Amino acid sequence: MTAVQNPGKSYYVSTPIYYVNDRPHLGHAYTTVAGDVLTRWHRQRGEQVWYLTGTDEHGQKIMRTAEANGVSPQEWCDKLVEEAWKPLWEHLEIANDDFIRTTEDRHTARVQEFVQDLYDKGEIYQGGYEGPYCVGCEEYKAPGELLDGEGEFAGSKICAIHKKPVEMLKEENYFFKLSEYGPKLLEFYAANPGFIQPESARNEVLRFVEQGLEDLSISRSTFDWGVQIPWDPKHVIYVWVDALLNYATAVGYGSDQAKFESTFPADVHLVGKDILRFHAVIWPAMLMANGLPLPKRVVANGWLMVGGEKMSKSNLTGIAPQDLTAHFGVDAYRYYFLRAIPFGTDGSFSWEDFSARYTSELANDFGNLASRVAAMVGKYFGGVLPEATASGPAEAALAEGLAKAVAESDEKIGERLDFAGGIAAIFDFVKQVNGYLTEQEPWKVAKDESPEGQARLATILYAAAESLRGVAVLLNAVMPRVSGLLWDSLGAEPALGVLADQRIGEAARWGTLPAGVTVTKGEILFPRLEEKK
Repeated sequence: MTAVQNPGKSYYVSTPIYYVNDRPHLGHAYTTVAGDVLTRWHRQRGEQVWYLTGTDEHGQKIMRTAEANGVSPQEWCDKLVEEAWKPLWEHLEIANDDFIRTTEDRHTARVQEFVQDLYDKGEIYQGGYEGPYCVGCEEYKAPGELLDGEGEFAGSKICAIHKKPVEMLKEENYFFKLSEYGPKLLEFYAANPGFIQPESARNEVLRFVEQGLEDLSISRSTFDWGVQIPWDPKHVIYVWVDALLNYATAVGYGSDQAKFESTFPADVHLVGKDILRFHAVIWPAMLMANGLPLPKRVVANGWLMVGGEKMSKSNLTGIAPQDLTAHFGVDAYRYYFLRAIPFGTDGSFSWEDFSARYTSELANDFGNLASRVAAMVGKYFGGVLPEATASGPAEAALAEGLAKAVAESDEKIGERLDFAGGIAAIFDFVKQVNGYLTEQEPWKVAKDESPEGQARLATILYAAAESLRGVAVLLNAVMPRVSGLLWDSLGAEPALGVLADQRIGEAARWGTLPAGVTVTKGEILFPRLEEKK
């Protein structure tokens, strides 16, 4: 078991702040649910936790989207945040501690202070930029990163991600001396090999930095939707410099020093692999330049694919998360994406795979187990959990299986961010409990009315219920509503307290659920899909 966070410093996790040029899609939800599971898990370790998400609202892309819709950029952002982004996170049971918007005063004023500090330290100078720029990425591109356009874009250079022509910029800008930080970054990466994950992402960043860094244009002067450069209001701060600083401004940078020191830097920045360089190169260099501590880890997840095409708002292949939750439910949604797609790799979503996993893993293996145990405690013991007085090797094996599930899931989810592996460890134990019941055949043992037979029946059903107690604790971070229903069904709260307060480290303590609690058969945890239609 890994030691808990040092007292005083919160375990701080962030998602990227998302562009509000459109509504959220499955890819955004995937990252945000992953961060939610990670932070819920650490809360159940007993740690102080801070989980941040939010929206990135400046830049040319959003300005053009707003213009195309006949509203101001601020009106566009307000509408999308209040009608689409915040409601989806509430719907998906995301327990974020803060939601930062880059148009908020608490952010913009601090961004200006940060950039002014860099300017005063001689880290920023004025110059001219001429070269390709992708508005979709809001990123300056090197010629080698572009592809030759085909079809309607023949003769143009196109962005490798958006498959649309880049624009050629020529404007007077301010530059950050990023080129000076290449050696310092390489030294930092060498001293902190776990800083960039997975390994493929780390290797990509190392190759990029080893080739030599160019200074970064940190302002734009051809449009005005952004945070003004404090010493030259004709310029707005480059949207990525503005956006990255949310990780500092949201936790008190320049406004609440005590909060800042007890939270910053982030323990984990969750990012999409297409924005890895910003977080693993530009962000640490900015922090180095201002003498601030660097994040512990930048973890890049892969792309979500539907029919082999990356899911994004710009190609409109996105299925709304609500389309899936309406059919499968929120808990199954949270479970499926983290179980089916290993974090850090590209993964494909299919309706058929979701349906198959829902039926076999959730409804049959897990939901049916909970239902059977509650029904048998009701049938044979009037709903009162009996005492286990005839335990033997089979029960010892269950206790050992629970301990293994706790240790493996804690290491994989809590430390490695291997959500798929951690959930698999928990469900291996669910399968073990099912196998235990099949082997022990309590419905046959019940026919033996001798004291020995009844003691054995009581022990079997106690062991199954106690196993489910452990499962409820372990799955609470992944499926909070369903785990809460199971906790209620087991009658655990009056004796043990609320589920969210149960510690991961104590989940394997066999015998925690006291005999005598009232076990009830509540609502079906995972109704058959045909019944949900």
